[in-house]
Amino acid sequence: MKAVLLEQAGPIEDKPLRLREVPDPTPSATQIVIRVTACGVCRSNLHMVEGDWLPGTPASFPIIPGHEVVGTVASVGSSVTHLAVGDRVGVQPIWATCGVCEYCFSGREQLCRKRQITGETLDGGYSEYMLAESAYAYPIPDNLSDTEAAPLFCPGITAYGSVTKADLSPGKKVAVLGVGGVGHMVIQMAALTGAEVYAVTRSSVHQSVAEELGAVRSYSPKGHGGGFVADASLDASIVFAPSAESVEEAMRITKPGGRIVLGVAQTVGLLDIGDEKTVLGSVLGNRQQMREVLQLAAAGKLRSVHADFPLAEANEVLGMLKAGEIRARAVLVP
Repeated sequence: MKAVLLEQAGPIEDKPLRLREVPDPTPSATQIVIRVTACGVCRSNLHMVEGDWLPGTPASFPIIPGHEVVGTVASVGSSVTHLAVGDRVGVQPIWATCGVCEYCFSGREQLCRKRQITGETLDGGYSEYMLAESAYAYPIPDNLSDTEAAPLFCPGITAYGSVTKADLSPGKKVAVLGVGGVGHMVIQMAALTGAEVYAVTRSSVHQSVAEELGAVRSYSPKGHGGGFVADASLDASIVFAPSAESVEEAMRITKPGGRIVLGVAQTVGLLDIGDEKTVLGSVLGNRQQMREVLQLAAAGKLRSVHADFPLAEANEVLGMLKAGEIRARAVLVP
């Protein structure tokens, strides 16, 4: 099969990804092989490709990136009974977990210390075929196309988890900082709670996406031609812009007693305990939440804004992402 391999990390400008012929995968008893039809392109793919997370991620070289995958079941292991050849399924970043730790038992398997990550510890979806653990593959609703569904498996589940933690309800006001692959999903899910949603981004293109998807208003951060939101005026902020400035902006506009949910790794800085603001980290979500994301999309309440590209253009697409030229989500198609 053809697959895009990362053999050595390096700047995306040097085109470190290589299209190669590799052996087709073979499933164990509990696994399936997916014929990949769509794979979303995440900024974390870019970080991994450029070596930002070394040592540790990827777990080894060479590796096939890609962790928001949709395709058709091509073969099943001997113990798999709930899926059949021909079924359409998707796979998210959590490839599998141990199933027996406190996190797995409490519906927080995304925190499992032994979790396997699609495209980071095991080969992912930048390929024609991919191996998956059947218990972590999700049937795709019939009314969603493959390329529509693929971004639900990272931005969708990541947005769901962060909005859940923001404690939103009708009448509350929330800012979404960073309107990209995840942020454009956060805006939609936050609006479903009945809250007023404000988008914060320096990109005029992303501002238009935000308002198209339900943001009451979009603006640039204070100091960048924006800042119309008053200090300490919103109930919550959800941050997916990878910058310390975005965290500072979230702290500025969130009122005392409010919540700041961080979906990016950034320094919070001085936290005034007198304001009793709560700062929460958020990563992905559990399997039931992934099913609920798919249900929302099938019901027409959530959609992915995406552009499709050939698998062979993976280097170029990641370069466009780095340059801020992707409107929301890019999807690779083998």
